[in-house]
Amino acid sequence: MEKRNGIALGLCIGVAFGVSIGSLMDNLALGIAIGMSLGVAFGAFTDSKKEERD
Repeated sequence: MEKRNGIALGLCIGVAFGVSIGSLMDNLALGIAIGMSLGVAFGAFTDSKKEERD
């Protein structure tokens, strides 16, 4: 089985949340940027935790 990439998964989830936040704020570009940055940070955090366990 292939190893999952936490950064890519976090990015996808972050963009989804960013679009919803951006549409609520009427500033879609800012929402996407915030979602991407939070998603990548969350993905990197989960990847680092996986490496510590292995």
